[in-house]
Amino acid sequence: MTESFPVGRPSGCPFDPASEYAGFRRTPELAKVSTPAGVDAYVVSRYNDVRTLLRDSRLSSLSAPSDHVVPGADLDREADSGSILHADGAAHRRLRRMLATEFAVKRMEAMRPRIAAMIDTQLDTMLASGGPVDLVQAFALPIPSLVICELLGVPYADRAEFQERSATLVRVDGDRDEIMRVSDALNQYMVGLVLAKQSSPSDDLLSRLIARGEELGEPLSLPELVSIGITLLIAGHETTANMIALSTLALLRNPVELAALRADPTLAPAAVEELLRYLSVVQFGLFRHVTDELPVGAATLQAGDFLIAALSSANRDSQVFPDPDRLDLRRSDGAHVAFGFGPHQCLGQQLARVELHEVFTRMYARIPTLRLAVPFEEIEYRDNTLVYGVTALPVTWD
Repeated sequence: MTESFPVGRPSGCPFDPASEYAGFRRTPELAKVSTPAGVDAYVVSRYNDVRTLLRDSRLSSLSAPSDHVVPGADLDREADSGSILHADGAAHRRLRRMLATEFAVKRMEAMRPRIAAMIDTQLDTMLASGGPVDLVQAFALPIPSLVICELLGVPYADRAEFQERSATLVRVDGDRDEIMRVSDALNQYMVGLVLAKQSSPSDDLLSRLIARGEELGEPLSLPELVSIGITLLIAGHETTANMIALSTLALLRNPVELAALRADPTLAPAAVEELLRYLSVVQFGLFRHVTDELPVGAATLQAGDFLIAALSSANRDSQVFPDPDRLDLRRSDGAHVAFGFGPHQCLGQQLARVELHEVFTRMYARIPTLRLAVPFEEIEYRDNTLVYGVTALPVTWD
């Protein structure tokens, strides 16, 4: 029997992935699902299988990693030049090599003081306004937006415009004409930004990419730079903003864990990893195309098959994470796959870690009485977007 995908979250458990995944993990055969894109795909749900497959060269990323949940998606369209999410093999390695230096641990650590200052300034503004506030708009969105704007050299004054556009582009149920209009507008914006960097470079990622390509004798084209810029702009604030808000809600619902974090700030690095595992905000997994015969457990996939690597399921695999449905900030079991795995593992993961670490060590310490301003049951969730989160998080404090 072929089930429909995506499968829904269990009622009353907004932090948990679909309960069907537990059944998928127990079954030797791969679950086959029908997708909104109009094709059937096999769901890979176990942790070890997900890690093994995401580094296998017999899986192609030429279809977008989220196209399976987009109704009517054109799975055969030609990938945009410079799309690091779609590229395979040598084309992908070239783009990733160009970008790797920008997201190296040393460079991200060098940004930590600046990120900490941004967080403190935003907290000052939020506290001065008095509660209650929507934490999403007052804090969770501004922080990663400030960071990615500074990193890319995007004027922060343009943040409302690109936030609105990216929110449209990560919806899975949006109007196709509206999505195309917004996509074209964002593309035009980035073209203008890149052209400005080419004519007048400054100390930002896009300017350095332009210079690095020329120095290496393999300059990035305008379409490549535009595609990279758009990808980083959207990914750089959507995922982290949702992690900040959803993590706060999860901690408020687990007061013992929150109290432990407040009492011992050295727990912050482990807390970041555990919340990334527990929440797995890339909620629909990663879509891949099989290019050659590929054994997966008891099954053998054939060229032309489609596959979904269910990250949220892998991160709740009890074979790797004992008592996986419990939030445990002292957990030391296993390494999560919230950032994916293999050659396409998220380039910006170290930046996200720095941002979340600084948020966790600052916000909860500075606002010890932080609490929900509405009943938990009234919180609404972003079930219809590629990145899971809350639509708003009303909070207050004493």
